[in-house]
Amino acid sequence: MSLKDSLEPIFNKLPAVASPEGHVHFKNKLMWTLGILVLYFALANVPLFGLSADSIDLFESYRAFFAGASGSLMLLGIGPIVTASIVLQLLVGADVIKLDMSNPSDQAFFQGAQKFMVFVMIVLEALPQIAGGYIQPDQALAATLGVGTGVITFIIFIQICIGGTLVLFMDEVVSKWGIGSGVGLFIVAGVSQQIVTGLFNWTSDSSGLPTGFFPKWLYIVQNVEADFLFSGDGIMFMLVSGGILALVSTIVIFLLVVYVESTRIEIPLAHSAVRGARGKFPVKLIYASVLPMILVRALQANIQMVGLLLSGKGITFLGEFSGSKPINGLMYYLAPIHSPYDWIPSLVRETFTSYGAPVPAMWQIGLHVLVDAFFLIVGGIVFALFWIETTGMGAKPTAKKIFNSGMQIPGFRRNVGSIEKVMLRYIPKVTVIGGAFIGVLTLVASLLGTLGGAGGTGLLLTVSIVYRLYEDIASEQMMEMHPMVRSFFGQE
Repeated sequence: MSLKDSLEPIFNKLPAVASPEGHVHFKNKLMWTLGILVLYFALANVPLFGLSADSIDLFESYRAFFAGASGSLMLLGIGPIVTASIVLQLLVGADVIKLDMSNPSDQAFFQGAQKFMVFVMIVLEALPQIAGGYIQPDQALAATLGVGTGVITFIIFIQICIGGTLVLFMDEVVSKWGIGSGVGLFIVAGVSQQIVTGLFNWTSDSSGLPTGFFPKWLYIVQNVEADFLFSGDGIMFMLVSGGILALVSTIVIFLLVVYVESTRIEIPLAHSAVRGARGKFPVKLIYASVLPMILVRALQANIQMVGLLLSGKGITFLGEFSGSKPINGLMYYLAPIHSPYDWIPSLVRETFTSYGAPVPAMWQIGLHVLVDAFFLIVGGIVFALFWIETTGMGAKPTAKKIFNSGMQIPGFRRNVGSIEKVMLRYIPKVTVIGGAFIGVLTLVASLLGTLGGAGGTGLLLTVSIVYRLYEDIASEQMMEMHPMVRSFFGQE
């Protein structure tokens, strides 16, 4: 018996959200999506019972695309789902696990394996944070209840596991009963909240300036001399501390992503049985979407977590940390760029001085930027290729989908092989170009920073996901009005 045959019965017994038996009306899909969104916000505001205020969030710098909220039931966010996807895509892509993703049976096995891996990752991401002392129990509460801190720690662990499981099933509800995906929805919710906060928050930061862009400029106009603002230091102050660079970056990235999302190659199609019935199959420049960027950043986040846990145990050969920020060694170079404070020399000096750590040399800062560029561009290409193969977007599954819908490419024989050959001319090349392009765009956004500290990756993901959500809603409305269109998308 093969490994697949041995594991399949186990995966089939895993709890799952029931799939709809027929077509789910658009209004119902919208209600399910909005309901899950409200539930997400509610759970993100439920604090973990027994958690000490001294606890450190290892994924604080990655909140924009890991979703969730520090110190809440949503502590892990979508981290376990994304990490499980990375592991499986690498195993399938490297042929360690041999699966034909165009085979429905293998697709079902992959989905079962991914769900099982998510449960494993929930435990593997929670336990090291507890064992490393980053998630700490409230000793005063333990004394009040008359129990040991170990009991409180166990209660916190159970809550984190419950939160991680809820995220998994909420994602499944949205995927089966709603519009888009839960992972995308949670990212949009978290980043949107950060951007709104970055515009209107009146709370002061460590420099004494209000955090929000508009309150900040009201303060600057009233309290800062014009002579200083138009000096060399003043211009740098307005660009970085004043948030102008972040505002411009946010607007430019928004416009660029919308433009790129609408850039596509359209392959003409004609119905084999209905004369005059024609259509087009769009191959977008960002064919694999920007979701592979989550996988790249999640890979970096998990590498950083390993370094942080080792550093906490006094093992510093990979680098030392100040809080959750690497300050030297290999971990410094492997850390993602989040804002101008990570690469502009004067700002890097200011940041490292506040940590009481030696300031990196110019060549070290440059190497840090180059390593992050390599991660984003090469990682974007690799994960984009894995993504289309494991999600049924490759040339072969796409050709089968077109063939089964009764469509064909004019001028070619009506068989799967002919359609596949045409798809092979476009899909792999566009996937590579799109993966590299989105990596460059993420790097630029990360270098310039964004409003609310959402980060280049978070902003990029949000704009792209919202654009695709808009397209999904338009598609759902079209299928509602024209039921025959559903057959092309494989829906009943």
